[in-house]
Amino acid sequence: MSILKSLWDFLQKQVLGLKWLNYLIGQLLQLLGLREGTILYNSLNFFIYDSIKIFFLLSVLIFMISYIQSYFPPQRTRKILCKMNGISGRCMGALLGVLTPFCSCSSIPLFIGFSSAGLPIGITLSFLIMSPMADLGSFTMLMSEFGWKIAVAYLVTGFVISVLGGTIIEKLKMEKYIDDFIKKARFIELEDRKLTFNDRLKNAIKGVIDIIKRVWLYVFIGIAIGSIIHNVIPEDIIQSLLGGEHWYSVLLASIVGIPMYADIFGAIPIAEALLAKGAGLGTVISFMMSITALSLPSIIMLKKAMKPRLLVTFILIVAVGIIIIGYLFNLFSYLII
Repeated sequence: MSILKSLWDFLQKQVLGLKWLNYLIGQLLQLLGLREGTILYNSLNFFIYDSIKIFFLLSVLIFMISYIQSYFPPQRTRKILCKMNGISGRCMGALLGVLTPFCSCSSIPLFIGFSSAGLPIGITLSFLIMSPMADLGSFTMLMSEFGWKIAVAYLVTGFVISVLGGTIIEKLKMEKYIDDFIKKARFIELEDRKLTFNDRLKNAIKGVIDIIKRVWLYVFIGIAIGSIIHNVIPEDIIQSLLGGEHWYSVLLASIVGIPMYADIFGAIPIAEALLAKGAGLGTVISFMMSITALSLPSIIMLKKAMKPRLLVTFILIVAVGIIIIGYLFNLFSYLII
């Protein structure tokens, strides 16, 4: 058992966490004359280390996921989902969200395409909630930063919110509040072309490039904010605002997260710094979920696809779910950390 634990610790810290890289960067900074423990040293170490680690892991993971996705083009996915309904269909929609490495604004065109193809609203909304909130890449990143317990808990609770959200909206029979242009759109059935091994490799490389182009700025901004929180803002300020013992911390973090726009990879460095400074676990989880699932730009885009009643209902259900999850995480954090 001790051997397995040692192997797991090595995988999490050295392979996924790249702790050896942190040490190497520290040595290089000292060679440049920076003194260990100073704000400048710590800030540069955090920024350089997190930047290299996130973009390296992101590239590897997106390549693998994109290669696997080449076996499931949208038309094939639609055929699979069309055969399912009820709770199994909504779970499959959420699972598809886990398998797609998209931010909220990238998930919306797929949501529109699935809706125009006639898929039940519960399935499409379960996908729309889950896709930006968590995927296999972010799960691996969460595991490298926070450990497997928090990563699994985040993924499971996000899955529950997406399935419940899709279920509630479908039970309320709100299909009529999807915008008319989507209902009238004709879904074009494309030929399911057989891809060669080289085709799949090219698609996977293209997937990495496309996603890096979309997220690089937000990742750098997230790392910069995380570096400031981690090395500049006093710990007692973070604890006084976002400590898990405060009743308002989850609500505050959720409200602050909504106007921001970042994918989960940009949110992780901020969450890492907040947790290290004493913010409650549930507070940090709610912050990440609100940034990814309810960002203001995605809400503006959804306004073009949903009529006001459906949009407001969608926002309320997801927001309430995120806040409840945050309080539950704070309440039972001792079981996870």
